[in-house]
Order: sequence, then C-alpha cells, then structure tokens
Amino acid sequence: MIELIPAIDIIDGKCVRLTQGDYATKKVYNEDPLEVAKLFEDHGMRRLHVVDLDGARQGRIINYRVLERLAVKTGLVIDFGGGLKRDEDLDIAFECGARMVTGGSIAVKNPEVFAQWIEHYGAERIILGADAKDKRIAISGWEEDTRLELIPFIADYHAKGITKVITTDISRDGMLQGPAVDLYREIQEEVPVYVIASGGVSSVADIAKLEEANIPAVIFGKAIYEGRIQLKELERFL
Repeated sequence: MIELIPAIDIIDGKCVRLTQGDYATKKVYNEDPLEVAKLFEDHGMRRLHVVDLDGARQGRIINYRVLERLAVKTGLVIDFGGGLKRDEDLDIAFECGARMVTGGSIAVKNPEVFAQWIEHYGAERIILGADAKDKRIAISGWEEDTRLELIPFIADYHAKGITKVITTDISRDGMLQGPAVDLYREIQEEVPVYVIASGGVSSVADIAKLEEANIPAVIFGKAIYEGRIQLKELERFL
C-alpha cells in the first residue's frame, strides 16, 4: 500500500499553500495548523509533512513552535523541512518533535554538512529534498535554479547513505493537474531509494496511479484543502 503523507505548509504560523512555489500566490487555509493536523489524524493518517516556508526564505528555522504544538498535541510522525542550514536548526527541529527532517538547499549549497548530518543523525532521520524543474534541481523555496541533474544528484546522495527522497516536480505543484508518475518511476528504476512523490495530486485517482506504479509514498495538500479529495476517500489506502 502506498504511504499517505498529508502536508501542512506554514507562513506566519498559519496553514497555507503556494502555487509552483510562488510566495505571491499564498492562500491561507487555516489560521491554526493544529486543527488541520488533528483532522488528518482523526481520519487515520499516521504521517505529516511540515514545511516552514518562512524558514525556507530566511535560511533558518522559524516556525518551530508550530512544529512543537503539532508534535505534542498529535501522535503523527512528522518530517520537517524549510530553512534547515545549521546543526542548531536540526537540534531545534528534533527537540520540538520532528522524527525526520528534510534537507534540500543545504544538500546543494553545503554538501559536506549534509553528508555529516546523514552520518551523525542516521539515514533514517534525514530525508533528501530533491525538487526539480525540467529535471534540474531547484532550491531556496524554488526561487533558485541550478544546473544539477535530478537523478545523478539523488544517486550521489544514495551512495552517501540516503534512503528516502522527496521529489516535487515544480511545474505541477499546486496545479492540481496530476503527479509526474513517469518521473518517479524513472527515479526508482535508476536509484534504489524510497521515493516520496510530491506535487500535482488532484484526486484519489492520482494516488491510485502512483500506487499502481509502485511509488512507495505520496505527499498531498492542496487537493484536500480545495475539496478535490475528501479525507474519507483515503481510507481505502490505509
């Protein structure tokens, strides 16, 4: 069964969503992310993907108090990302209840530090964030493109111990036009990692397509917030 991972993106302590990573498209869905997290938990979800969008922009952890509330007030297994650049950021995230952290920009800009995190904290606690535009890595809240090719980038970190990778096809994020199934399948064929698909999910049928393609896990958010997917519909995957 595919692992379902609902997402909560945070700006100013609120649950929001962006379209294609553009901060100008910010839409607030709930003033209190905890209400959203409890709703997910009440419908059988066990995991939660939390992104500190303020942190992603400022290059340091910002919304750690929100993370702490989510971790203390729910039993969800949380992975946390956004602005994690220093060892201190990881310490704060783990102390506030994150079970895993996701590193994206740091893996590009300071690979030595990211490799040290894998070794120090263990690969089970560090997820590689490999978000791409036209199969090239994009970082810093997707505001900065690179020349790094997606699959070789993932393969390089797999060689350094990474076992899980979250990949977002930025062109599809927030567009509700379906996930990049072929891209995720290609990654799995090239690199033996646990691929967590992200971006573009618009319906339960999209999740079913990912499951049929043997993609291990999927992150989704906007489809829930926009009412395209009802939480009860997801029970078949649990």
